[in-house]
Amino acid sequence: MKLLIAAVASLLASAAPAAAADYDIVIRGGRVLDGGGNPWVAADVAIKDGRIARVGQVPGAGAKEIDARGRYVSPGFIDMQDQSGRSLMENSGAESKLRQGVTSLIAGEGGTPVPADEIAGWFDSLEKNGIAVNFGTYYGAVQARSKVMGDRAGAPTPEQLEIMRQEVAKAMRAGVFGISTALIYAPATFQSAADLIELAQVAGRCNGFYVTHLRDESDKLLPAIQEAIEIGEKGGVKVEIYHLKAAFQPGWGKLMPQAVAAINAARARGVDIAADMYVYTAGGTGLNVTVPSWVWADGREKGLERLRDPAVRARIKKEVAAGSQADWSNLVVAAGGWDNVVLAGSYSPDYEQYEGKSIAYIGKQLKKDPADVAWDIVLAAQPNRASALYFMMSEKDIETALRQPWTSIGSDASASDRMTAEDGRGRAHPRAYGNFPRVIAEYVKKRQVLTLEEAVRKMSGWPAQRMGLSDRGLIREGMRADVIVFDLDKLQDTATFDRPVAAPTGIDDVIVNGVATIEAGKVTGARPGRVLRHPCNLPATAR
Repeated sequence: MKLLIAAVASLLASAAPAAAADYDIVIRGGRVLDGGGNPWVAADVAIKDGRIARVGQVPGAGAKEIDARGRYVSPGFIDMQDQSGRSLMENSGAESKLRQGVTSLIAGEGGTPVPADEIAGWFDSLEKNGIAVNFGTYYGAVQARSKVMGDRAGAPTPEQLEIMRQEVAKAMRAGVFGISTALIYAPATFQSAADLIELAQVAGRCNGFYVTHLRDESDKLLPAIQEAIEIGEKGGVKVEIYHLKAAFQPGWGKLMPQAVAAINAARARGVDIAADMYVYTAGGTGLNVTVPSWVWADGREKGLERLRDPAVRARIKKEVAAGSQADWSNLVVAAGGWDNVVLAGSYSPDYEQYEGKSIAYIGKQLKKDPADVAWDIVLAAQPNRASALYFMMSEKDIETALRQPWTSIGSDASASDRMTAEDGRGRAHPRAYGNFPRVIAEYVKKRQVLTLEEAVRKMSGWPAQRMGLSDRGLIREGMRADVIVFDLDKLQDTATFDRPVAAPTGIDDVIVNGVATIEAGKVTGARPGRVLRHPCNLPATAR
């Protein structure tokens, strides 16, 4: 009888439903870095319904349990200069970001891929279709300009400026974080500080930002910073400088300390200004920026026509050799010559074999002037944009900028689901695959420029506070559960200029809004990301 009772009890127990888990995920026994710069503490982290439910000793069970003993637990990283406005619609898995521990993207240097009155619908479609990371953006001031003036130089009329203000107001109401500029690129370079102040004032009514790729990052870096400060002060907006750098070989060790001093002085008098940066000695952009701005003053097609004219080429070669102009940042001189300008993407079978080689080297091989080589490649790439790497920065200046408490981290790169070799689109910049882990691997572990706590703060708590994301960026109860788990000993960026498409190591668990997107090193395919909308209550009639 006892055996029969025991058998029946066992059968009933096996048939009973399992007790419901207390939490969706519990991360056990990790060294928790809260994102605020505090020392780590040993704790469990419980996640439920997309939020951090408990930090400390967690007696309850999780539907999913992660053993983090010997590893660190931190907030997900925030990419302060993302370029995924367009690519995220195709690369919604954002694997290149997730594998770096990035869970939120702030895009918009070039604006949005849709006009101002379509931004709200675009946001909705991103969420409806699913994205693996959180995403917010700025609206490009040049978008508003181009709507009424095209891509030519010139000053707007009062009527045109009024339309631009209305476009900015539409974008702000849709939830962008402010307006952006990239003032070394035509036609954005034709926008004056006075025009930008007018547009910034609209963003300022929503506590928005003026974020800028400065007009000059080389020998005229300091006047460019002062222009940004002036726009911020007169426009009533917060100012963010994109990829802070001293990109001028003759000024290494001098310009960056002066730039830091200028920003600190502005902050001391109440200007809300900060900057983000990537941690590489080369920038990456189009080869078309190697010609003066006046070449593009009558639009792109006219500019390409000028580049085909030998007489025009003779003139601009002299101007390239002479240095920067008032409205043009000469990246060839900033890099120290064509030897330090490396072809990245040619978009041409005639030049594909030379990708990864300097323009000076290609010129020797083809027995041509390096300038002619560069501009021939620009023409051959049409309608695509040939790109190059410009080795313009020094490690010492990177360290100086990185030490500032108000700098955050941005990749200047778009999200990609491509984690294998190149596919004919040219060479990527390694920042697209390694920028965030490199901050820790190179500047915490190797160079000891930052503490681990400060590095994590720069990539999580500080940018969240900066952007007004009050429920993200920290490991605290009630916060959105954007969380990563990493092994400090194994954490390493592996992407290089020679092999840029390479995943980092050491980050094996990534959680976005309480859902695992990378689990034990494997991408789950989940799309739990949300659009980050900046609040703005401008009435429909306001501008």
